[in-house]
Amino acid sequence: MARRETLVDIGRKVKAGTRLVMVTAYDYPSARLAEEAGVDLILVGDSIGTTVFGEADTLGVTLDDIVRHAGVVVRATTRPLIVADLPFLTYQESPEQALRSAGRLMQEARVQAVKLEGGRRSAGQIRRLTEAGIPVMGHIGFTPQSVYELGGFRVQGRGTGADALVEDAAAVEEAGAFALVLEMVPGPLAERITTRLSIPTIGIGAGPRTTGQVLVFHDLVGLTLGHQPRFAKRFADAATVIRDGLQAFAEAVRAGTYPGPEHTFDDDPAASAHGAN
Repeated sequence: MARRETLVDIGRKVKAGTRLVMVTAYDYPSARLAEEAGVDLILVGDSIGTTVFGEADTLGVTLDDIVRHAGVVVRATTRPLIVADLPFLTYQESPEQALRSAGRLMQEARVQAVKLEGGRRSAGQIRRLTEAGIPVMGHIGFTPQSVYELGGFRVQGRGTGADALVEDAAAVEEAGAFALVLEMVPGPLAERITTRLSIPTIGIGAGPRTTGQVLVFHDLVGLTLGHQPRFAKRFADAATVIRDGLQAFAEAVRAGTYPGPEHTFDDDPAASAHGAN
């Protein structure tokens, strides 16, 4: 029987030089497919706001949203380590608020870890969670919950901002996080941070020198219908396959060729008695 990944397993892979693979997923089918593909971690991210809900940013995603979707992802899988985002304003107020929010994700959704944004400013929250036995993944660089403070979707850490991000990374590690997401930072800076830290780094738009990589499920399989970030390589074209299938269905209905006899139940009582579908 498959056993779910633990922090110990993740640490062993990193020590052995294996690059970590993480995918964001929000529902039963995508989580099942990600597990079948052999990913190490699944992130139930607040990116669901833009990817699935069609919102302009992630700020409207609630803790109830993440609890619901994370629970689905946990039920869909048996092996990957499941990490859930703490949404906007569910941890910034205080370490105790962070503990209550993370506690819901652990107890109700049964995730194995949580992720929150911010470096030095979130160190107190990270420390409180880890002291309570809740594994935490950090997230610095471009942090979507601060999109308006940062002036939009912009690369972080260029020029004089590099040292500040290094300090943020060090603060996250010191506070007890088991891993750190680096989003939209220059490749050389991501390599510098990765070299300095003893915890794994997971890049998204951060070049090839991090310990692992993460992409949004919809981006990588070609289901993102709007703007796709430069760093998000499309590894499949699922949108075309799905669109073709829907068009074929519509054409068959209008032509009267679907449903056919093989899709239609008859009125023979014996058929039901023998378990016909």
